[in-house]
Amino acid sequence: MMRKAVLLHLICVLLGVFLVNGEDPYKYYTWTVTYGTISPLGVPQQVILINGQFPGPALEVVTNDNIILDLINKLDQPFLLTWNGIKQRKNSWQDGVLGTNCPIPPNSNYTYKFQTKDQIGTFTYFPSTLFHKAAGGFGAINVYERPRIPIPFPDPAGDFTLLVGDWYKTSHKTLQQTLDSGKPLPFPDGVLINGQTSSSFSGDQGKTYMFRISNVGLSTSINFRIQGHTMKLVEVEGSHTLQNTYDSLDVHVGQSIAVLVTLDQLPKDYYIVASTRFTKQILTATAVLHYTNSHTPVSGPVPAGPTYQIHWSMKQARTYRWNLTASAARPNPQGSFHYGKITPSRTIMLVNSAPRLNGKQRYAVNGVSYINADTPLKLADYFNIPGVFSVNSIQDLPSGGSSFLSTSVMAANHHDFIEVVFQNNENTIQSWHLDGYDFWVVGYGFGQWTPARRKSYNLIDALTRHTAQVYPRSWTTIWVSLDNQGMWNMRSAVWERQYLGQQFYLRVFNPVHSPANEYDIPKNALLCGKAIGRHP
Repeated sequence: MMRKAVLLHLICVLLGVFLVNGEDPYKYYTWTVTYGTISPLGVPQQVILINGQFPGPALEVVTNDNIILDLINKLDQPFLLTWNGIKQRKNSWQDGVLGTNCPIPPNSNYTYKFQTKDQIGTFTYFPSTLFHKAAGGFGAINVYERPRIPIPFPDPAGDFTLLVGDWYKTSHKTLQQTLDSGKPLPFPDGVLINGQTSSSFSGDQGKTYMFRISNVGLSTSINFRIQGHTMKLVEVEGSHTLQNTYDSLDVHVGQSIAVLVTLDQLPKDYYIVASTRFTKQILTATAVLHYTNSHTPVSGPVPAGPTYQIHWSMKQARTYRWNLTASAARPNPQGSFHYGKITPSRTIMLVNSAPRLNGKQRYAVNGVSYINADTPLKLADYFNIPGVFSVNSIQDLPSGGSSFLSTSVMAANHHDFIEVVFQNNENTIQSWHLDGYDFWVVGYGFGQWTPARRKSYNLIDALTRHTAQVYPRSWTTIWVSLDNQGMWNMRSAVWERQYLGQQFYLRVFNPVHSPANEYDIPKNALLCGKAIGRHP
């Protein structure tokens, strides 16, 4: 009996070691959010720092890593971070938006717990509360492949992250007051690259480097280019692409791309350029690509890029294609999922508009301008708290009636496959993001969408991504597999529009309560509004 007991104990120990060793790695972070004073455009201003940094520290992780991130809020306002493009599989509790999370009070903390499940690529994080995004608090999330999963290009000699975006000299609180008073924001004051108007990236002649470019701005599309060099597009928001070569690339608000650049020119310094698109006034920021054997500084005029050529931009967008034979985070090829052979069960058309409500400028989708509830929708749903939202508060199609304010939620069934048409009847470019998902961008077109437009869809190798641009007086169609249960934010990535109501929540529901479909409420969940006093 003693020998059997010892043997049983040994088996349990070995099994425990096996299980522990078989679990995906954990990475732990502690981030403190504070204010600081810097001068990104030459004027001292208050910005949001994370661990004293602007932009914030990069999350450099590997597919399937478990992230444990304790966020300490030292601001004078409640605060949240959202993880732009990280799918949060079965875990909208960690999404970091006001529909799913109570904001972290001043002088308090919250520990995010999430996994970069089955993802690789270039992503970002940023504040989702109030108008904090205008003050910083953003940073890069770079998710690398597991060693056993091949990528469709040789390892680059180096990896550079460039966070690019428009910027205001005015404080975020003053900008918020402008919007609250019913007035639109003025035109931005400049463009920053990694929080600066000048920076440098060094590499060896003859070697190839990866540049990860993300548009972290508030409103403006960006064109990116490098003097004297071409760029090979290899990844867009987690998808490996056909490796087309470009002289310049448009990156719209909320979007991320990765390109390979070979330093195959004469040994000197070259301009890296980011300039605004579709704007009457062109704002430009430059950095320097420095060859390590260079003794010649940058010279000559800054390379010009496209300005208002909408047809040019749409034509370029259509060249972004899925690399069907390449694997991404998983070993199976991306193209093994034949999305084009699935018939969507539902079509949703979303029409943006800019109504004035109660004498103030607002933005709406399908006539509904979103207002935040005092209780996160996810908590109200979990605790069955009435009066917070209704799943009938926004319709699949615009009604044509007057616009109104509401905490808008749209019902959807778990595992449905749907078509979403973004119809833009305005003269400005739009950008739309869906939390918790990536989707196939199957079509772009000018004018009004009709069912006949489906004949132009790309049903073979359309790109998957999490944020899609919609050109002026145009439409964009995405197909989405609703495989991620939860409460997910569908929003304008143009932050003024998001703040003033151009968003809603998609409630992806399954009546079967199971951790296989969705994780339970975290034990450390913050409670606020009508959820105070409830027990997770």
